[in-house]
Amino acid sequence: MRKQKGFSLIELLIVVAIILIIAAIAIPNLLRARIAANESSAVASLRTINTGQVTYEMAYPTVGYSQALSTLGPPAATGCPTPTQTNACIIDYALSQSATTAKSGYLFALNAALGANGGTTYVTYVLGAAPQSYNQTGVRRFCSIEDAVIRFDPNAGGSTTPESASATCTSATYAVLQ
Repeated sequence: MRKQKGFSLIELLIVVAIILIIAAIAIPNLLRARIAANESSAVASLRTINTGQVTYEMAYPTVGYSQALSTLGPPAATGCPTPTQTNACIIDYALSQSATTAKSGYLFALNAALGANGGTTYVTYVLGAAPQSYNQTGVRRFCSIEDAVIRFDPNAGGSTTPESASATCTSATYAVLQ
């Protein structure tokens, strides 16, 4: 009788089972790490947009704050020939389009409000960020107003809509990010 070389079916099944157990442990940790990285990127983007709003207000004092993210960025991904009031080139193109195209798994929204008594200058704004897909690209929602303090909502309801109301952003629902 000849001796056969190779692995038996039982040995192969044991190896496959070990690989599956390792994958079951590693994949959730990988997803949590990706969510943490996306949330960190969203906070950094909010800081960039807050700085961009201050820069825009200084450059165009008769307008005040920008009304839209696209106004803060260049007109196209190819660059910005000359900054204008409608395309200030203060933030990059990807971030300026993040209201419709997610950046690092987060969607952003910017809403500016005119001054009281029929003013023509935008004196306040609300900036919000929410995960594009709850529990996959992110968990928490973030917001900021003209004071540039970033606040977060634990988002227990799983909302994927960025905050757009100043009163809600400063309410007890949102805590100051430390």
